[in-house]
Amino acid sequence: MNRPVLRPEEPENNAATDGGGRGFLGKFGAGRAAARRIEAAPSIHTKEALLLLQNYEESGQGWFWSTDANGRLTYITDTVAQQMGRSAAALMGASFAELFLPVDSHGERQRTLPFLLTRQSKFDELPLRCAFEGDRWWAVSGRPHFDGGGRFTGYRGSGIDITEQRRSAEDASRLAMYDSLTGLANRFNISKKLDTTLAAFAQQQRSCAIMLLDLDRFKQVNDTLGHPAGDALLKQVAGRLLKIVGDKEMVSRLGGDEFQIILPDVEDRGKLGDLASDIINSLSQPYSVEGSRCIIGASVGVAISPFDGDNSDNLVRNADLALYAAKGNGRGRFAFYSSDLHQAAEDRRALEEDLRDALARGEMALAYQPIVKAKTNVVTGTEALVRWTHPERGPISPALFIPIAEEANLIWALGEWVLRKACEDAARWPGAMRVAVNVSPIQFANPDLPKIVASALASSGLPPEQLELEITESVFLGDSKDTAAMFKALKGLGVRLALDDFGTGYSSLGYLQSAPFDKIKIDQSFVRGATEPGSRNGAIIAAIVALAEALEMETTAEGIESLDQLGLIRKLNVSHVQGYVYSKPVSNDELLGHAETGNWMIEPAGPARQRNDRFQMFRKVGAVHDNYRYTVVMRNLSATGAFIEGIMNVPLGTQFVIDFGEGQLVTATVRRSKNHQQGIEFETSMVSDGNGGLCTRHRVSPYLIAAASQQAGIALPHFTTTSDWAGK
Repeated sequence: MNRPVLRPEEPENNAATDGGGRGFLGKFGAGRAAARRIEAAPSIHTKEALLLLQNYEESGQGWFWSTDANGRLTYITDTVAQQMGRSAAALMGASFAELFLPVDSHGERQRTLPFLLTRQSKFDELPLRCAFEGDRWWAVSGRPHFDGGGRFTGYRGSGIDITEQRRSAEDASRLAMYDSLTGLANRFNISKKLDTTLAAFAQQQRSCAIMLLDLDRFKQVNDTLGHPAGDALLKQVAGRLLKIVGDKEMVSRLGGDEFQIILPDVEDRGKLGDLASDIINSLSQPYSVEGSRCIIGASVGVAISPFDGDNSDNLVRNADLALYAAKGNGRGRFAFYSSDLHQAAEDRRALEEDLRDALARGEMALAYQPIVKAKTNVVTGTEALVRWTHPERGPISPALFIPIAEEANLIWALGEWVLRKACEDAARWPGAMRVAVNVSPIQFANPDLPKIVASALASSGLPPEQLELEITESVFLGDSKDTAAMFKALKGLGVRLALDDFGTGYSSLGYLQSAPFDKIKIDQSFVRGATEPGSRNGAIIAAIVALAEALEMETTAEGIESLDQLGLIRKLNVSHVQGYVYSKPVSNDELLGHAETGNWMIEPAGPARQRNDRFQMFRKVGAVHDNYRYTVVMRNLSATGAFIEGIMNVPLGTQFVIDFGEGQLVTATVRRSKNHQQGIEFETSMVSDGNGGLCTRHRVSPYLIAAASQQAGIALPHFTTTSDWAGK
C-alpha cells in the first residue's frame, strides 16, 4: 500500500500537524504536541504514527487522501477505493473531484468541491456523494499543503462515512414533509408549496386551482373492518389519485380521509369539473381490502386563484366551503366556490335546527309520483316523495334537507315517518297500486328496519306485496353478512325490493345475482342522453333490460320528460316509466281523485324532443351592449341560452355580453324578441357547477379588470372589488 512519508522538517501548519484536529493526526487525537514528539524522535515516532494511521484506516472509521497541485490523487485509502469499485493503484493520478457527484445533482446548497480546490481553501466535513456508488455519502475534510518556499503542492485530507446519518436525516426530512402512510405530501408540505405557488403566480398574473376532497362513508370502513383496513384503503385511494393527477408533488393527504390537490395554470371550470368527476368516479369504484370488498365515495370542493382567493388561507377556506356545499347537496359531487356559499352555509345551519322540529310541527308531507306501465299507460304504483314546507321559507328542496337529515342523525326518524305515512295512505287507495319508499343506507344498516317495516304494514293494513322498498347500491359497502341477512329479513316480510339509480354507482352483476330484487330502476342520467346523436346510452339501457328480463325483474326508467325519450324507452322494452311526461308528483288527495275507479290511465304529454335542462329563476344580471350596461331579469337558464326581460323591442341578432357577476361573462345573441322579453343564445355553452346548476367555463381575471379599468374611455360592466371576489 502506498503511504505518505511524514517528514519532521515540514512546517507545523501542514495537514498532518494541524492543531485544529481536522488533519491526519487530528483524526485520532494527536495535535501539535504529537508533531513535536515526532520531530524529537523521528525514527520511532514516525513508525508508530504510520502504524496508528494504518490501524485507523483498517478500522473503517475513516480514510485519508492526498493530491498533487493539479488535484490528481497521490494517495487514497485502499478500502475506500474498493468501495468505489476500484483499487487504490488504479485511482492514482485520477482527479479527486471526479470521485464525487456535482452538487446540483443532489440539491446541496454549498460551495462545490472543484471551486474549493481551485481556491486552495481549507474545508471541513463537506458532504459529498460518491460518483460510483450513488447511495454512499462521505464527509470530506482537506487542507492545502505548501512547500518551504510557499508554493502550493496539493491537498491532504480525510473522510468519514456518513451514509447512515444521511439516510436518517433524509428519513426525518421525509417524515416532516410527507405522509408516512400514503407517501403523499403532508399538510405542512402542501401548505408551503401553495404559498410559494400563489406568491409567484400573483406576480406573473397566472391562475391556480385547488381541490379539497373528502371520502364519503370512510368511517363505515373503519368501523366495520377496522383501522388497518382503513389504512390499506387510504393507500389505494392515494394510488388512484396519483394515477389521475399525475404529479405526486401536487397531491397531498391533509390527515384522516382529507386530501388536497394543487393544479397550477388551470382555471377552465369545464376541465376542472371533468377532472373532479373523474376523481369521484375513480374513488367510487370498489376496493379489495384484506379479502373484503369495500365501496366508498368522494366529494370535492374547488377554488381558483385569483378569483376565489389571493392567498392560501382564503383559497383553502373557500375550497373547504365548496366541499361543504358538495357534501351538503348529496355527497358524491363536486362544487365550485362562489360568494353566495357563505350565506348558504349559514342558511344550512339554520335549516338543520328547524328540521329537528319539522316533524313535530307537522311541516312534512308526502307527494306521490305515478309509475306507469310503458305499453298501456296504466298507473301501477307510485313513489313516495317527502316534502317540507318551511313556515317562513316555503318549500325546501329534498336535495337540500335530506343530506342535512343524514348528517344530523335525523334520517332514521324522518325515514320511519315516511314509511308509516306512505303505508297508511296506500292502504286507502282503490285497486292494488303499489307504493315505493326510499330506504337510505343509514336506515338499511339499522337492524331494527325489518321490525319497523312489519309494524308499518300491520298498523296500516297494507298488504306486503304492495310495498316496494327502493335501495341504492351503496348499501353493499363491505359485502358483509349483515347485508345478506337484512335482505333475507325484508324479503321474508313479503315486500318488494327495487334497486334504485342503477348504473350510477358500483353496478355489480354479483350482487344482482345474490340480492333478491324485483325491479331495477334505470337512472335518468342514461335516459337524458340516450336520444342524442352518437350516444351509447341506448345500448346500455338495452343491456340493462336484457339483464333484468333474464333475472325475471321489472325495469323502470326515471326522469322521462319528452316524447322522443318515451318512444326510445318503449322501443327498448323498458317495462315501466316514471317522469314528467306522464305526471309530476301529486298529493294524496289528488291521487285519490284520479284513481277512484281503480284503473288510473295517463296519456303522455310533453315536448316532442329532449331539451337542455332549464332552471327557473328570478335573478338580476347585467346585459352590456355598445358600452352601456342594462340591468335585466333572467327568468330561466339552460346551458345554451336564457330568457331575459327588461329591455324594450330589441332587434333579432343583437349581441349582448351577459354579466352574471364574479367575472362570469358570456356573449349572447337575441334569437326571439317580444316587447320587453328576449330569448338569447350563448356563443359558448355553460358548464355544470357540480351541484345541479350552471356556470361559465372561464371567468375574467381581476388582473385584466384592473388593467382595463386603468385605460381611460373604456366602459366596463360593473364588477365587485378584488377583495369581494376573494370572498373576504
